[in-house]
Amino acid sequence: MMNDYVVETINDVLNEFIVGFHGPKESLYEGGVWKIRVELPDAYPYKSPSIRFVNKILHPNVDETSGSVCLDVINQSWSPMFDLLNIFEVFLPQLLLYPNPSHPLNSDAASLMMKDRKQYDQKVKGLSNVFFCLLGRTEFCELYAKKENIMKPTAGEETDDDEDVTDEETCSSDDEIDGRADP
Repeated sequence: MMNDYVVETINDVLNEFIVGFHGPKESLYEGGVWKIRVELPDAYPYKSPSIRFVNKILHPNVDETSGSVCLDVINQSWSPMFDLLNIFEVFLPQLLLYPNPSHPLNSDAASLMMKDRKQYDQKVKGLSNVFFCLLGRTEFCELYAKKENIMKPTAGEETDDDEDVTDEETCSSDDEIDGRADP
């Protein structure tokens, strides 16, 4: 995995690291690069890793504040047959290609996606180069996921002892991606 991804360990331990993840081709996230924090539990691969987006991303199934991901295959249906490459080459790309606004962690993104898909797409891609939020003007892909900024610390970014971000209680089994085409 280290050959195809930028990987940075946290506190020089091998079970916590950040991976540079490129938005999948032909998605709204193409061209963006996100920091994905991975924490491997002691029981890995029998227990799923905890993953979260470190830099901001606008997506119905990603919590805007914590970066936690609502993805059934990681949160509830994990199998020791899966590995980290499955997460970065299949599960996360399909999450970004096929958002599920019916079971959101980011209700604002889900609501916008269902009410005005064109505006949602523009906000994600930064086509309008503007995303108005409570804090002011933000450009998600442009501001938070540019390749040259991928491994720079994000303002306010925590680097140790973050809480477990797997959100099993708010995720639904309807979030499964099985049966969909690989990106």
